[in-house]
Amino acid sequence: MTNIHEFDDIRPYTKEELPEVYEKLLADPGFKEALSFVYKGIPFETIAQTIRSCPTALELQKRCVYPALKKLIAEASTGMEADFSSIGCEHGKSYTFISNHRDIVLDSAFLCCALIDNNMNTVEIAIGDNLLIHPWIKDFVRTNKSFIVQRALTMRQMLTASAKMSRYIHYAVNEKNENIWIAQREGRAKDSDDRTQESVLKMLAMGGEGTVINRLKDLNIVPLSISYEYDPCDYLKAMEFQNKRDIPGFKKSKQDDLDNMQTGIFGYKGHIHYHAAPCINEWLDTIDPDTPKTEIFAIVAEHIDHEIHSNYMLYAGNYVAADNFIECYPSDEKACHFQGQRPLASHYTEEERMRFNAYIEKKMRMINLPNKDEEYLRRQMWLMYANPVFNHEAATNK
Repeated sequence: MTNIHEFDDIRPYTKEELPEVYEKLLADPGFKEALSFVYKGIPFETIAQTIRSCPTALELQKRCVYPALKKLIAEASTGMEADFSSIGCEHGKSYTFISNHRDIVLDSAFLCCALIDNNMNTVEIAIGDNLLIHPWIKDFVRTNKSFIVQRALTMRQMLTASAKMSRYIHYAVNEKNENIWIAQREGRAKDSDDRTQESVLKMLAMGGEGTVINRLKDLNIVPLSISYEYDPCDYLKAMEFQNKRDIPGFKKSKQDDLDNMQTGIFGYKGHIHYHAAPCINEWLDTIDPDTPKTEIFAIVAEHIDHEIHSNYMLYAGNYVAADNFIECYPSDEKACHFQGQRPLASHYTEEERMRFNAYIEKKMRMINLPNKDEEYLRRQMWLMYANPVFNHEAATNK
């Protein structure tokens, strides 16, 4: 049996620790302010009593977080659906969901919401410590089944931290019987060109026993596709692209991260869809056991990408953006495979085309930069919405 105290600095809080942490949070002015914002019109003592009555993190999610997320879905989207039919609800089996990453906060939060709706256990969430800007945020996410991914480390420290995190994930799946969520790469793919970083798979294979294949099978990996009709942060991502292009060494500030989180949470998302591919264990058995270790990670990353790309839900706006990109940049390697004018026009109406283009122009007006490069910014926003189409076409035609 694994000693849980090995992971004390990164793991979620245990149910025995929760009462003390609840009191610490409820006494924190920042947390109280956040509660008053999320639960408008509800007296603080009523909220505090509900929190104190939750004996486990799962109960906290169901009684406090889930209702707030359902309210958010009703207000900031046209609805959310999820398809877990490929894995079913096999009793006693836990999974490691590896997904594309669109929103800093909501990707994993909405996944938990969808799992509850499907009578499945929620996930423990890998969250970077760069997002834990205030001490109360770190305490809250650890009450909410999150474990901490340590960033900004030296190479030696990173190896040690990665090995510990990998051991924790194996422990959580196999001894705690918890599901896990982890993004396929560090940070979001700002251009929505979703690719699994081999380093994520290498980290996952540091824990467990046996061959690399055995260590990956130990985690019951499920590729998960996340599709938002609209990305509230699209214009912020476009701004970041231009800043990185124009300013050597540009890095976002903590305030930038807060702005991205707030915009992503409360901004309009249109329709939301989650789709789980089959667990990759049976597929892993088809890999030649004599394959060099370095090649295995590339093969597995490519398979996860194929599954994620194949299971996107594509919306009219995605196809309009793709046609816009093809028309304006026909020699680009992403566009040159398509023939004719508006080759994807069968996927949208003229009204939908005009609506999406008006949406992009509205977002363009929200970009405030001193040397605003409109053509470049528009191209980047088209590409954000078009890349899922290009990747889906490549995956399904393969």
